[in-house]
Amino acid sequence: MPHLFSPLTIKDITLRNRIGVSPMCQYSAEDGVPNDWHFVHLGSRAVGGAGLVIVEATAVEPRGRISPEDLGIYTDRHIEPFKRITAFLKEHGAVPGIQLAHAGRKASTYSPWKEKEAPAAGVPNDQGGWDVVGPSAIPFNDGYKEPKELSVEEIKEIQENFRQATIRAREAGFEWMEFHGAHGYLAHSFFSPLSNKRTDEYGGSFDNRIRFVLETVRVMRQEWPENLPFTVRISATDWVDDGWTLEESIELSKRLKQEGVDLIDCSSGGNVPKAPIPVGAGYQNLFAEKIRQQADIATAAVGMITQGMQADEIIRNEKADLVLLARELLRDPYWPLRAAETVHKKNELHIPPQYERGW
Repeated sequence: MPHLFSPLTIKDITLRNRIGVSPMCQYSAEDGVPNDWHFVHLGSRAVGGAGLVIVEATAVEPRGRISPEDLGIYTDRHIEPFKRITAFLKEHGAVPGIQLAHAGRKASTYSPWKEKEAPAAGVPNDQGGWDVVGPSAIPFNDGYKEPKELSVEEIKEIQENFRQATIRAREAGFEWMEFHGAHGYLAHSFFSPLSNKRTDEYGGSFDNRIRFVLETVRVMRQEWPENLPFTVRISATDWVDDGWTLEESIELSKRLKQEGVDLIDCSSGGNVPKAPIPVGAGYQNLFAEKIRQQADIATAAVGMITQGMQADEIIRNEKADLVLLARELLRDPYWPLRAAETVHKKNELHIPPQYERGW
């Protein structure tokens, strides 16, 4: 029976345990380039014992950034700074992952500590912002910019940007790829009927609405090594009537498996402001469990997982194959070390020799 500290092997990559660092925006880059903050932030989680460290949502083009301070990998000059990070993560036993993303209609927004004083969510173009795009000309919320509806030709250009970014991620030393299809960003806004009102081959029916995701994954898979894991994060539900549903997520996951996807990272929401989300301990675990069972694909559980025994139970009862932690690992980069004691698996976790006397 697997447990939280048993290894997980997908293709040629083996995680030392089932604990992963979920992508978390740091709003600390300049023109998308990672710096010392990202190096220390990500490196400390590898030293802290996580088996997988996934870099924050990394934009495939400048207008795909959530904020002007987000990471990107849209030029070759981004490769070397990322190499420094991936080398350190591997040296300290963690698998380096990256989440390639495009923020779509939720792009060009202020960093959290700046938005408190901003008159609107969207950063004006004369203050470093830019025009945003989406499947339809529907803004996310009041104060957000109205997106330009993408033409088919422009869709293909964005997909080419994902392809080029995949090549750069490979060259930068990443060993785990995640395509961001959640939280109301571009891919999610295509497959949700709430944000996609198109009447061409990219809108309307279920098959048309998921076309962007399937095509983009297919393009990326052509450049990603066959022996390395390829995963997709989705929002399993919009949490509102007439929105995207868990049943549709199960069907999408089946299609993604046929495209060579190895694991579905199961999040939810983000496409509708003020959705009635019942946030609580493990509130998204059911999505990981249902998709795992009904789509016959490995899954990651994420969301309000804070305790070692809680995470261990998810793995032991085969509700998911991997747990991803975000805020809890912001609060405590060494959470895996503490969890190992809690679930009586301390001997199965490598502790850096510099820290052994403290444990």
